[in-house]
Amino acid sequence: MPMKYESRDVETPIQVSLDDSIEHGIVVSNLAYNVGKELGLDEAVCYDLAVAGLLHDIGKVRLNFYMNEKEEQILAVDETRYLRMHSTIGHSILVEHGYDNIVLDAVLYHHEHYDGTGYPSNLKRDEIPLVGRIMHVCDIFGALIANRDYREGFSVETALEVMIEEVKNFDMKVFLAFQRVAFSKEMLRILEKSNLHDTDTIKGGTANDNTSTERDEGLVRGGDAETDISGECVQRPV
Repeated sequence: MPMKYESRDVETPIQVSLDDSIEHGIVVSNLAYNVGKELGLDEAVCYDLAVAGLLHDIGKVRLNFYMNEKEEQILAVDETRYLRMHSTIGHSILVEHGYDNIVLDAVLYHHEHYDGTGYPSNLKRDEIPLVGRIMHVCDIFGALIANRDYREGFSVETALEVMIEEVKNFDMKVFLAFQRVAFSKEMLRILEKSNLHDTDTIKGGTANDNTSTERDEGLVRGGDAETDISGECVQRPV
């Protein structure tokens, strides 16, 4: 039976643990850097992709302060709307701190879908900067392999199968490069070091790869891989 990712597979609350946020940022950073290399981009561009991977969800830091002041009942209604502001807010924060255009574009457009159904601007195809298309693929994958309260993280193989079911959201050239990177020995080693899930999940999948509950009925059409990530220090990927 075809697998599709559901809204909460790639959307998590704004308030998540700092450890999970950092792990997600590190995984996305390494993936984005290596996908850039696989596509033949200059080293400087690949390094900026690594920086953007660490900082792509930084807009949620500011949203945290705002939403912590909201009443719980109001928050439940408005959370999705606020979540979708984080890429624009993150872009503004990084403009204030003088980051270059490659980092800014990757952060601003990492939730744009290739078919035009993403946000914040509903851009499609080549209207989306290449770095945004790269960041989107890496971000979704990072969310799928992460543990959730209701399921263990998907294995690499299962996560890719799930993404293929929604491949219209991705630039095919980028997605094919991403697949080569995701199955490389170097990337599997990096993923094994992460704390997003158990090592066994990375290597071969778990019995929970197909886990879903009756509450998860909405398929992602504008899906987010949501985490809180902060800090301006970055090291070149391992």
